[in-house]
Amino acid sequence: MKITEPPRSPAQRKRDVLARLERELDIWVATADGDGLPCLVALWFVWDGESVWMSTRVTNPTGRNLRDGGRTRLAFGDTQDVVLVDGDVECFDGQEGRDLPAAAAAAFVAKTGWDPIRISAAYAFFRVRPRAVQAWHGEHELRGRHVMRDGVWAV
Repeated sequence: MKITEPPRSPAQRKRDVLARLERELDIWVATADGDGLPCLVALWFVWDGESVWMSTRVTNPTGRNLRDGGRTRLAFGDTQDVVLVDGDVECFDGQEGRDLPAAAAAAFVAKTGWDPIRISAAYAFFRVRPRAVQAWHGEHELRGRHVMRDGVWAV
């Protein structure tokens, strides 16, 4: 790839990240179990302006890892437009005594057309609150790629 564009400003990178969170349907979800065995899957998601909401079965490795580990790394698939989100996870599976916010479930169904809770009680929703976000287009944008640190937008 030949670099012909100047690096984006931090403010533009944040705008681009927020736009992707709004428009994309799938996001890569990286987790690990207690022994460190990694797992990587793509899941549908919705962004509510503060958190990413996803759903999967709590009986599969990703669901267990999200529930038990409490952390994840999320990524979009395009290597020429990298977005990495490190976040803290909360599980809403009916077992933890936390009620799934109706607005989050409705937004997920509206975006994806799929209601996992109607399919099976084995599905849970997971809220990922971003703690760190990085965004870059190639090597020339590695400097300044951190647009969020410690849960606070840098711009």
